[in-house]
Amino acid sequence: MIGFETTLGVVEISQEYFANLIGQAASECYGVAGMINSPYQDLRSRVLRRDAPDKGVRVRNENGKLTVDIHIAVTYGVNIAAIVRSIVHKVRYTVEDSTGFDVAKVNVYVDAMNAQ
Repeated sequence: MIGFETTLGVVEISQEYFANLIGQAASECYGVAGMINSPYQDLRSRVLRRDAPDKGVRVRNENGKLTVDIHIAVTYGVNIAAIVRSIVHKVRYTVEDSTGFDVAKVNVYVDAMNAQ
């Protein structure tokens, strides 16, 4: 759960909600072939023998702002820098618009390249 204290109380949003929101936003960007499990998520999936619901996404609350880590696979032959810029802008806008929480950083890790 990611929580923030406001004058009206505490607002908490689940990790799964963020994973679905961010995963959908990143997957819609041109050149993204899919989401990849982070090393921690991959280990957890192998131990539990099921896919992680937060595949490829990790959200942390640092000093009242969110830090988002995204692990993706890209399509072969596309400009990776352009894809990453597109993802950063789209994810930041989507999270801030949907939740009202400020996003400090969006870290995009390109873990694989798929030929199509």
